[in-house]
Amino acid sequence: MHLEIVSPEATLFEGNVTSVTVPGLNGEFQVLDNHAPIVSLLQQGLVKIGGEIAIDEEHEAKFKKNADGKMTLAITSGTMEMNDNKVIVLVD
Repeated sequence: MHLEIVSPEATLFEGNVTSVTVPGLNGEFQVLDNHAPIVSLLQQGLVKIGGEIAIDEEHEAKFKKNADGKMTLAITSGTMEMNDNKVIVLVD
């Protein structure tokens, strides 16, 4: 599936991934390939990205690699939309 993470300043990541885990208002949840359409508000926490991904040098300082190999991005709030196998995460 295709993931795009956008902040007010820039697009932090864009590419194909195998999974995305986000901190929803009612708890953390994961979306996988061909997930049903969903829109959710996000709270403070970590966005976790699974798959073989490459982060642009310009934004790599914002991301960290977990012990399980997933890349993470700390956010304060945001919104996530999954539709037609494309995930858009708007973050603060």
